[in-house]
Amino acid sequence: QVKLVESGGGLVQAGGSLRLSCVASGMPISNNVMNWYRQRPGKQRELVAIIGSGGVGNYADSVKGRFTISRENAKNTVYLQMSSLKPEDTAMYYCNTADVRALFWGQGTQVTVSS
Repeated sequence: QVKLVESGGGLVQAGGSLRLSCVASGMPISNNVMNWYRQRPGKQRELVAIIGSGGVGNYADSVKGRFTISRENAKNTVYLQMSSLKPEDTAMYYCNTADVRALFWGQGTQVTVSS
């Protein structure tokens, strides 16, 4: 059974930092594209960052220069380092990946940024 578990969310002040982690089990992720999404209440889930198997990250314009996605394949883990956080970054953050048969999501971790 494939499972993704996010952690690292919390309450921070604007300008602060958090590092989110996503640990996968039941499937090696070394060859997978891994994604971070976020969802604010009443809005659709949006893609924040993507990392390919080669470790190259791509980002939504809203987070470029502030967020960094990385992976540690030996630990089957992907990270999202978030800096210079803004109140508009407040959301539930989800890890995501896919294989040929299914799309996988974690349960999410809440990030709240106070002004």
